[in-house]
This record gives sequence, structure tokens and C-alpha cells, in this order.
Amino acid sequence: MGSNLFVNYGEAVAMILFAIGLSNLLLQKNLIKKIIGLNIMDSAVYLFLAEKGYITGRLAPIVTNGVQSAEAYINPIPAGLVLTGIVVSVSVTALMLSLTIRLYRRYQTLDLDEISLKIKMEGK
Repeated sequence: MGSNLFVNYGEAVAMILFAIGLSNLLLQKNLIKKIIGLNIMDSAVYLFLAEKGYITGRLAPIVTNGVQSAEAYINPIPAGLVLTGIVVSVSVTALMLSLTIRLYRRYQTLDLDEISLKIKMEGK
């Protein structure tokens, strides 16, 4: 077990980061802190995909020197997924932040419990 942890330290770090982000997302009441937790989780997933896509001794999938064997190159799919995920993550973060600003302007707080109480009071 211990030797596998040292070989797969990138995956272990990704799992630890994901756990930190998930606990932050579940335990914090402040909306900004929840957004930060979600971004930490995103980064952990990207790190995990990058670690799984890298193979020691192989090159980027750009044909040079006439080498066309697939065994000489890494798989480009995880890198493409990471790039796509980053673009989507930035868009989702921008949307979450804009909604958080709207909530703050309306309820004058970023505490999710206080916002819920104010919404219930408006409904009565």
C-alpha cells in the first residue's frame, strides 16, 4: 500500500484536494466559500485526469522525426477534456458569482441560512 502511494502521489493529491473542496462545499454557509470549494473540486478532477493521461517516457502526440507509432505518444483525450473542463468551469464560476452578487444586493448577506430565512419571511 505504501509503495503504491508514492508511485501514485498525483492521484492521491487529487483525491485529497477533492475531499477538501467537497467538505468546504458541504460545511460552509458563505456562498463565496462554497464557490471556492467547487473550484477546488474542479481543479482536483483536472489534476486527476492529467495524471491518468500522462505516461512516463512518451511524448506529446505531435508527429516528429517520422515516428508514427501510437506507443510513442501519450493519449491526447485527457488533455482535451481538461481544457474543455477549464473553459466550462470558468463559465460556471462566472455565473455563480453573478448570481451571488444578485443575492447579496437583494438580501444584504452571503450567509445561506440567513437568505433562506429572509425568503421564508417574504413568503408569509
